[in-house]
Amino acid sequence: MVAFAPLLQEIRRNPVLWLLVALPVLFFTRLIEPEAHTLLFVLSVLTIVPLAVLLSRATESVAVKTGDTVGGLLNATLGNLTELIIALAALRAGQYMLVKASLAGAIVTNTLFMLGASFLIGGLKHHVQEYNRVSARLQTGLLFLAAIAMLTPSLVPDPGSAAASSFTQKLSVGLSVLLIGTYALGLVFSLKSHREFFGGTDHAEAGGGTLPLRLALATLAGVTVLVALVSEVFIESVQQAAVAFGMSPAFVGFIIVALVGGAAEMASAFSGARKNRLDLSVGIALGSSSQIALFVAPVLVLLSYVIGPAPMNLLFWPGAVVMVLVSTLTAFLTTSSGRSTWFVGVLVLMVYLIFAMTLYLLPPGTQ
Repeated sequence: MVAFAPLLQEIRRNPVLWLLVALPVLFFTRLIEPEAHTLLFVLSVLTIVPLAVLLSRATESVAVKTGDTVGGLLNATLGNLTELIIALAALRAGQYMLVKASLAGAIVTNTLFMLGASFLIGGLKHHVQEYNRVSARLQTGLLFLAAIAMLTPSLVPDPGSAAASSFTQKLSVGLSVLLIGTYALGLVFSLKSHREFFGGTDHAEAGGGTLPLRLALATLAGVTVLVALVSEVFIESVQQAAVAFGMSPAFVGFIIVALVGGAAEMASAFSGARKNRLDLSVGIALGSSSQIALFVAPVLVLLSYVIGPAPMNLLFWPGAVVMVLVSTLTAFLTTSSGRSTWFVGVLVLMVYLIFAMTLYLLPPGTQ
């Protein structure tokens, strides 16, 4: 009990974490009223918020010991476990369009919304913020490679024919292997062979007390499992709740699911920006996007041969490819200087809002 005392103190003094009482209510409601989709949707969102804050707090404690580069990678990896678990469930059910929508939506949301909001939140408190532009360039370069890999299968003429379908499947497997290999080499480059280029800028504010490392790691593991469980309830209820709230399926798959799935990462990124630790924020936003594009998506393609009813490919619809490509170019242009202000965040968020508004107003027949 003594070992958990710092965690209990954190919960007592943070009112947002009091929303954790919704966790048992959520699972009890699911047990007795599994068809109350709107209520389950609201409860799952209320539960994910405090879990995200707790995950953010634990990640910051780990980042203090490991540095912002490793801390950002750790947060991105744990945060993406939620998207991976959700995608695996959809993969087993053969809902490949949902899998692709969640993957593309997560890339766009992390690259534009998380990065732009971090710039805005940090810029409102600090006049100018600096971060390591070498790290940002590496991540945007990886994202650009992933966008090319997503674009290539869509260039195949007559994709509905048997020959084209077989070619697309083989190409997807080859591209998946190349992307995973490139991501692994990128980790070696940034964390081992050239790690001196990826140190954070020393402008961080002194924060409050941190959790002990073992407790922080245990909290990261436990909260990640809880977020995954709550996310399953969220996915089960979101489509029916979307009808009640008047949201289109395209908007739900590309925007809502991505926002909720990335809540934990966003809490850490926004907290880091407020404390002038923009290296952590940029590392989480772009690192999460590149990890989804170069690792999670290719792994799902390969796993579809084992757990899916049929193999999945990397053929995304043109609108998704365009949004991923524009998001990558936006991130590259806005992070090339290594400095940020609040208005840079506004510009990035405007691109995201254009996409979100388009998907929200998309006619049903074109979704």
